[in-house]
Amino acid sequence: MDRAMMYDVIVIGGGPAGMMAAIAAAENGARVCLLEPNERLGKKLNITGKGRCNVTNNCSAAELQGKVLCNGKFLYSAFSRYDPSDVMRFFEDHGVPLKTERGNRVFPVSDRSFDISAALEKYLRALSVDLVRDRAEALLIEDGALRGVVCTHGRREAPRVIVATGGVSYPLTGSTGDGYRLAQSVGHTVTEVRGSLVPLCAAGELCPRLQGLSLRNVTLRAYEDGKKIYEELGEMLFTHFGVSGPLVLSASAHMRHFGKKHYRLEIDLKPALDSAALDKRLLSDFRQRSNSDFVNALDDLLPRKLIEPFVDLTGISPRQKVHEITREQREQILKLLKALPVEITGPRPVAEAIVTAGGVAVGEVNPSTMESRLMPGLYFAGEVLDVDAYTGGFNLQIAWSTGHLAGESAAQAAWSD
Repeated sequence: MDRAMMYDVIVIGGGPAGMMAAIAAAENGARVCLLEPNERLGKKLNITGKGRCNVTNNCSAAELQGKVLCNGKFLYSAFSRYDPSDVMRFFEDHGVPLKTERGNRVFPVSDRSFDISAALEKYLRALSVDLVRDRAEALLIEDGALRGVVCTHGRREAPRVIVATGGVSYPLTGSTGDGYRLAQSVGHTVTEVRGSLVPLCAAGELCPRLQGLSLRNVTLRAYEDGKKIYEELGEMLFTHFGVSGPLVLSASAHMRHFGKKHYRLEIDLKPALDSAALDKRLLSDFRQRSNSDFVNALDDLLPRKLIEPFVDLTGISPRQKVHEITREQREQILKLLKALPVEITGPRPVAEAIVTAGGVAVGEVNPSTMESRLMPGLYFAGEVLDVDAYTGGFNLQIAWSTGHLAGESAAQAAWSD
């Protein structure tokens, strides 16, 4: 074996978790190889946040843990060792000024995700990390021990390997589930993978009729078998297939039993007004337009595109005069203004999800090091693990924290051999 092909640590995957793992390992003195089949590192990273890259969330480690939807306790050590302030300091120190926006979301001042990936790649090169364009086909196991990685173009040896291949969302960026296969090859359990932070499909004609309509400052409530599981104020979007936008993506993360349970959404179109105040507002508007047709009396209450579909849902004739509307009809109008229903039939394909829920079972991974409990020398980081969080920079923080911990731990273990 050519000595040039031997390393202390091999990292599989050039996304955020993999790049951070390689950096942390190299900073701790390890000779590191980073395997990435794509021509560019951070291909998925470059499209996050609509190309702006929501780097992290400017919150405490404790607040961060509260935003993790699955297996948050597992991340306690990773978050404690490398929290959002560490991530922000890292990028500022490497020439990427940051800014904090609504919801404590952190972005590069330039609004360019490429500045984030470029800073990471520049530092990887400065640390003399060997960047190899190759795909990991299998883990190299000899005499029951981990010896490295079998790649498409040959073997690369190392006593420590970090799997940071991502999930199965956005497969065109290289997230094709390779990490799950590698984990299973040495006996790891991979829990069911599905899309999280994903647009939702809806029944009926309401959403197609409203395609392209964006709603702001509305409250979205999600129900599972009639029980409320999510409620938040913000923005959402109607599409030809159903609904999307920040509120919907966050709501989808709570919908984990499609096919077994029934889900529906309710949209409060006027969250600033309770029913009594809204009724007064409605009566005032109707008095001013008492001789108008019902369909022409809602301009001050609803976006133009929503008026006709809304009128149809009330069951009131669009040509009924406003002064003829009964109390019972007005109550129906109020009910829909406060709880416009959308029946959910399922999520969009996992390929359209922002993150993958499910993955390598965390009970089989040491949370203090990210090392496998089944195969010494094997580590996991990022989305390949069964952890996921809300939108807002939290999933990227998981990648930075677990990547840093895995890289640091692997390098230190390699030096102790």
